[in-house]
Amino acid sequence: MRLQFAMNQGKIALEQKTETTTMATKVLIVDDEKDLLDLVRYHLEKDGFQCLQASDGLTALRLAREQRPGLLILDLMLPGLDGLDICRQLRRDPMTASLPIIMLTAKAAEVDRVVGLEVGADDYMVKPFSTRELVARVKAILRRMQAASARPIRQVGMLEVDEAGRQVRVGGAPVLLTAKEFDLLCALMRVNGRVLSREQLLEAVWGYPDASEVESRTVDVHIQRLRDKLMAEAGRIVTAKGVGYRFDAERAT
Repeated sequence: MRLQFAMNQGKIALEQKTETTTMATKVLIVDDEKDLLDLVRYHLEKDGFQCLQASDGLTALRLAREQRPGLLILDLMLPGLDGLDICRQLRRDPMTASLPIIMLTAKAAEVDRVVGLEVGADDYMVKPFSTRELVARVKAILRRMQAASARPIRQVGMLEVDEAGRQVRVGGAPVLLTAKEFDLLCALMRVNGRVLSREQLLEAVWGYPDASEVESRTVDVHIQRLRDKLMAEAGRIVTAKGVGYRFDAERAT
């Protein structure tokens, strides 16, 4: 009986570990261009990811909610429901609010990039793009999420940050942050008040190999959205004019 119990417990633990690993490496790819969809899926699966795919907005939204992927690669222009609407709906749902989203689009104008980031996208790639770079960005985002699981809960004033559970509370009330907003907050908190430039934040949070070539407005958009969500503790994110941002742990609440 004891041996059978131990074997059953071991089987349950293995199944739970397998499910966690699968969820962490499951990527939902959404695009109405079949050739691009197949190409991205091929490169991700070659690197060991489990892939789901959809070619329209409604299917994408359903799969994101039912399958709970570890990351979403989302085209902007889709039949049925466009990428911006999908992003908005996922961010409003507590079950998918922290799902990392990389948005794909043929639009290269800065206003389009900013709109995508403002509705909750964590990263943005303009078509045509390098599939190797896309896979690298997927890996970087998931790596940072995994690393956060080993870090403790930090409390500053009314702000409580649980890196392992990827949860934030202000005054005991939960705050729904996107994956990038959460990573940005943690990056600022870890350096104990030191100022981080926009380029440093782009490298640390977004994983860009050459952040000097990336639009730094990305950081400003995320900082503003982060401040809006932190409410009474928004003042802890301090602007260092002409340089970047820092986290103020000493500010009285």
